[in-house]
Amino acid sequence: DESKKEYCAVQFDETDDKKKALARALSDLDTAIAETKEGLATVIEEIAALEAGIKALDKSVAEATEQRKAENAEYKDLMASNGAAKELIIFAKNRMNKFYNPKMYKAAPKQELSAEDRIFANNGGTPPPTEA
Repeated sequence: DESKKEYCAVQFDETDDKKKALARALSDLDTAIAETKEGLATVIEEIAALEAGIKALDKSVAEATEQRKAENAEYKDLMASNGAAKELIIFAKNRMNKFYNPKMYKAAPKQELSAEDRIFANNGGTPPPTEA
């Protein structure tokens, strides 16, 4: 009887130790699950914030692209106008040199008319304009 009682007490102690170990393991796993869920929620929030940031960045890039396109078109128009104005100033300067400073005057190169333009001019038409 006494040996059976000791055997049972030892078995109860071992079972109780296993139960406590399993309870601790379960508690640790519950804690790990809770921490993982919190981490997952944080990562989901960060992903949503990054997606919103990317959308805002895409929008600003599109706006900047449109602005640069408009500025480029405006610049091209300005450069074309400047080129035309420079040519006009050079032409006017040459005309003024013809009257005020004949030594500086550069005569316009003689234009060779094509056969069609010669026929047109001979029949009373105006020949095409010459380059200055």
